[in-house]
Formats: sequence, structure tokens, C-alpha cells
Amino acid sequence: MKKIRLGILQTNHDKSVEVGDAFPDDAHRFRDLFDAQDDRFQYRIYMTIGGEIPEDLDEQDAFMITGSPLSVLDQHLFTDDLLAFIQRCDAAKKPLLGACFGHQAIALALGGKVERSPLGYNVGIEATQFHTRRDWMTPARDTLAMYVFHEDQVTELPEGCTLLGSSEKCPIASFSKGKHIFTTQAHPEFSHEFMACVLRYTESKMADSDATAAWDSLSNPQDGHTFGTWSTHFFREALTNDR
Repeated sequence: MKKIRLGILQTNHDKSVEVGDAFPDDAHRFRDLFDAQDDRFQYRIYMTIGGEIPEDLDEQDAFMITGSPLSVLDQHLFTDDLLAFIQRCDAAKKPLLGACFGHQAIALALGGKVERSPLGYNVGIEATQFHTRRDWMTPARDTLAMYVFHEDQVTELPEGCTLLGSSEKCPIASFSKGKHIFTTQAHPEFSHEFMACVLRYTESKMADSDATAAWDSLSNPQDGHTFGTWSTHFFREALTNDR
């Protein structure tokens, strides 16, 4: 089977000694997630954090936008170009996956709303309950427990989008549009070691009760690998429908 050419738009470049120098970056964490499957991709990483955006949608078969500690509510070097790129993908029905920052950026670009959560940081392992089924959600699961780390969240879906899943602290945790867009607020690409490291260096910014709950949740199993399988099926189905 021909490999899917997947363009990964990296919206983060952690230069810290504690985190950035100790672990692979966002794009490589997603590569590791997808490479654990039999159906592997051919990758091209775009350093969007530095302003690199695909010029031609046909450069790749599909694209994804990573997470980032940056807020989509702030103006960054790449903000306008990234939102315009998302709009081009939508118009062309180009397969596009968004995680965390990517999930929020897609919502903003298509006319939705993102706001700071009144609950503050949402950190740890949290279950997304899926209300709506899609054919590419195989193996079939009603709930996926995944790592989360965010303070902003989508509060209003763009027109034409469908709510797929919600979590306890995030009502719009996953959505889709047509057969070409799929998003999650979670971080299916995180490992336990990475999540623990990030939490260790950020818990001072959180309420003590939230930090304790986050640490406690890390003892629970997580389903990032299943989300990776769903993503592959999503890309395959989207590309089949595009032909």
C-alpha cells in the first residue's frame, strides 16, 4: 500500500533544558505515535513556529497541526498564515488533523470561538466521551482516555462542524467537518515520562488541588495509540473520498 505523505506543521519549539533538550519535539512525538502502526507514513515537517507554511496543498496528501504551549488567542509570527492555510485546506477538502493548539487554530480559522477556560489548567489524563460515530473510528470505542494539557479551549464550533466528543472539563474536546477535518483537544502523542516532566515544571502555576489531581490521574491507562489508529483510518478514508 502506498504511504501517505503527511505534512506536520510544528507550532512549538521548546528550547528549555528541562523539557526541550530532554525529549523529542512535537512532530517527532507524532511520528513515533504513527510509526507504532503497520501503516506508516512518509513525513515532511514544516517549522511553522518559525513561519514555515506549505505553499502548495499538493505538496502532501494530508496535513496535521501540532500542539503548543503558545496560546492561539495571541498574535504570533505565523498566526495569519496558519489560519489562511487552514481555510485553504477546508476549501479544497484537504485532509487535516489538529491536536490541542491545532484543534483550537482550526476552530478559529473556520469561524469558531476559543476562550480561556474558567476552570484554569486542565492537566493529566482525561477521558473524551464520543457522542458521534464515524466509520474511521475503529477499533470502535465510546471513550478514549488521553493526556491533556491546556488552558484555552474551543467554546463555539464553526458553522458546518460536528461535535464528536466532550470531556469532563472540556465540552468541545473533538470535532469534525465533512470527511476532511478531525480534531482533538488532547495530546495522544504524549508519553508518561514527557507528561510527568512537563507537569513537574509547570505545577507551580496551578492550584495545589489541580496539581494533585493531575498527578493522581497519571496512574490511569491511556488510549493515545487508539487515537493514532483512528487518525490513520481518517486519512485513508478522506483520501479515498477525494479521488
